[in-house]
Amino acid sequence: MLQSNGPITLSLPPFRGATRRIVLLAAVIFVFFAIVGWILPDLGANLANLIALKPKLVTHGMIWLLITYPFAPLGFISELFALISFWIFGAMLEDEFGGRWLWEYFLVSTAGGGVLTVLLSYALARYAPLAPLSMGAGFWPAGMAVLLAFAHFHPEEQLRVYFIIPIKAKHLVAAYVLLYLVFAVAGGDQFGAVLALCVTLSAFVYLRSTPRRGLRFAASEKWFGLRNEYVKSRRKRAGKKFAVYMKKQGEDVNIDADGRYIDPTGTPRDPNDKRWMN
Repeated sequence: MLQSNGPITLSLPPFRGATRRIVLLAAVIFVFFAIVGWILPDLGANLANLIALKPKLVTHGMIWLLITYPFAPLGFISELFALISFWIFGAMLEDEFGGRWLWEYFLVSTAGGGVLTVLLSYALARYAPLAPLSMGAGFWPAGMAVLLAFAHFHPEEQLRVYFIIPIKAKHLVAAYVLLYLVFAVAGGDQFGAVLALCVTLSAFVYLRSTPRRGLRFAASEKWFGLRNEYVKSRRKRAGKKFAVYMKKQGEDVNIDADGRYIDPTGTPRDPNDKRWMN
């Protein structure tokens, strides 16, 4: 868990782990599109259409758009601040929960928000900003998702913005979301605002409905639980068969409820003694 004795100054943490890979991937793709768009603008626009979120293209088989749209270029300033926010808060979350959790959270919130946006675009197709042909791109929704996760686990944590202003994590997230929505709507990107809200909602559902260590951990625990139950059931059947066999031989043996042999003298079971059954 994150421990602090006072306000945490928001500064760039060490560049490592899953946070580094996600941020570096987004940065490299952004630079690639910047170079291609400068040399061959039409090619850059066509390539951007292959990774940006368009509901109609998703329903026509381009499912990868549900994951790739955060890496579609939107604008230098917007992309820069989004990646810095993801770097700062993603690194803190990774230190607490691990890189696998961060990757899972990033993918689930991104894909879940994309699916929800696609459904809304068809349900509200009469409204132009949410038409199936609208396009969503940019890393801000993912950046707000990690901000939400940090505020979810540490709502009362004091953060110091620009080394001066102390603010609680939950208030910082609310301010980030509100400012993004205001700038998006003012800039005519209503579809992007809806996409950001859907990603945030998807992230919130994930945080509220999954174990702290993520879906992967929960699935592995469930699998090992089922496997152990199967082993126990086989041991019980084997114990019963052994008891019946020994009774036919004229000797009674004691088997506990888990199918383990009980020594008639009451001697405790020695796990290092190979003569013991089970």
